[in-house]
Amino acid sequence: MRIKTIITAALALLTSTACNGSANKEKDMNKDGKAIVVFFSHAGDNYAVGNIEVGNTKIVAGYITELTGAEQFEIVTHKYDGMAYTPLINLAKEETNKGELPEYVGDVDLSGYDTVFIGGPVWWGTYPQVMFTFFKKHANDLKGKTVIPFTTHEGSGLANCVEDVKVAFPGANVTKGFSIYGHEVRTEKKKVEKWIKGLGY
Repeated sequence: MRIKTIITAALALLTSTACNGSANKEKDMNKDGKAIVVFFSHAGDNYAVGNIEVGNTKIVAGYITELTGAEQFEIVTHKYDGMAYTPLINLAKEETNKGELPEYVGDVDLSGYDTVFIGGPVWWGTYPQVMFTFFKKHANDLKGKTVIPFTTHEGSGLANCVEDVKVAFPGANVTKGFSIYGHEVRTEKKKVEKWIKGLGY
């Protein structure tokens, strides 16, 4: 009888631990809190998809908003307007090598958000430099918040983006990132849906 009692108690403890673990995961994600998608997206001449009116990352940001209810802030710079692909990537390489921080238009107050999705294309192994302008300006604004990186790419995956976000926001809870090929974003929404569902939304 005593053995049965011990086994029953052990099972109850395991169940309790599992439930607490699940609750802690939800608390860390705070999926019921306010979320925002901060992103940079480049329209115009893009590799693999040609000249597009809506950038690949902007489409993914739209999916995230649709699936989670998150608000949006688009990091906009006019520095790259109208540039063909080859001159653009050459400029992006130069900016990355020099650590330049291009200006962007407008800004956002992140204090009211619990979860921040951060997305952009991969240019030379990381996010475009204009995003680092944003990171520097908001370096102390994401302490204690959940930060979820994502990228669009044509073979680079997440590159160094997740690590760079961790460096930029040392006080944030930076999660595992998500990446999708730019040429897939218009036809593979289900991949974004699967990712978002895995986050608990």
